[in-house]
Amino acid sequence: MDKTVDQQIYVRFPEKADAAALTDIYRRNRAFFEKYSPSAIDEFYTEEYQLQLIVNSKSDRETDRRYDFVICRREDGRVIGSVGLSFVMRGALQSCMIGYSLDQDYNGRGYMTEAVNIVVQYAFEELKFHRITGEASPKNPGSIRVLEKAGFHKEGIAVRNVRINGVWEDHQVLAILNPAD
Repeated sequence: MDKTVDQQIYVRFPEKADAAALTDIYRRNRAFFEKYSPSAIDEFYTEEYQLQLIVNSKSDRETDRRYDFVICRREDGRVIGSVGLSFVMRGALQSCMIGYSLDQDYNGRGYMTEAVNIVVQYAFEELKFHRITGEASPKNPGSIRVLEKAGFHKEGIAVRNVRINGVWEDHQVLAILNPAD
């Protein structure tokens, strides 16, 4: 996954020791994340819950259900966000959905675009997906730009498909296809 030396970040599978850092990121950025994503249950913001998610992530990978990664700054190894592949469909579809979150303190530096590029490469080369979709709120143009910079193309608007803060919101649907297929 970590092939380019000049990148500012790297991604890796989460480890138990990452629970505290992830909890801190999600707690400090809760209001920011919840502007564009469904609210998480209160337990999500506890270290115990994050630890359980990390433990579950290994079995999710082993059963080809979901692939979670943490994003780390190359200069100091600090965990600054997460990116994941979910809604894994095999057989005739060979597809998944990408989702991500980045500590607001690190927005606008290209970190998330790098992380998405790394995970997309892994998804196509190692996991042999044909198609990856991503969705972002039209109110979050930065997230749409991340996907576009990573090679995703706009496919349309999913009308009122995600409930955020009690309101059904539209989302821009973007996708990328495996160039090897």
